[in-house]
Amino acid sequence: MKRRDFLILSAAAAALPLAAHAAAAVDYSPELLADRLAKGETVFLDFKASWCSTCAAQERVINALKATNPAYGKQITFINVDWDKWGNSDIVKTMKIPRRSTLVVLKGDKELGRIVAGTAEADIKALMDTALQAAA
Repeated sequence: MKRRDFLILSAAAAALPLAAHAAAAVDYSPELLADRLAKGETVFLDFKASWCSTCAAQERVINALKATNPAYGKQITFINVDWDKWGNSDIVKTMKIPRRSTLVVLKGDKELGRIVAGTAEADIKALMDTALQAAA
């Protein structure tokens, strides 16, 4: 095996756990959110756009944290809200979401925390820990 092939395979194998966690998020619909909240689930909303560099940075941090603590992916429902599709929708207006790259944790009818345009690992971890405590 050539060194280059080995490095490519090693990188792909290392990325697999992150890809598995990234696939755990579901895409937003009003019915999905209402259903999950009605079931008593703790929901982590990620208002994002595919072209947003801040959103991509947040996603990398979220996926890395999920990889280090599987409880995040098991106990919290992660929902991606596509800003290009839902940016002018009722959820954005009702929740007063100021922009894409906003992360919000909900439980029932209560907002437990929010980050707007923040990418610091400590802040995102604190928000995810808040969600994990609410899910327990």
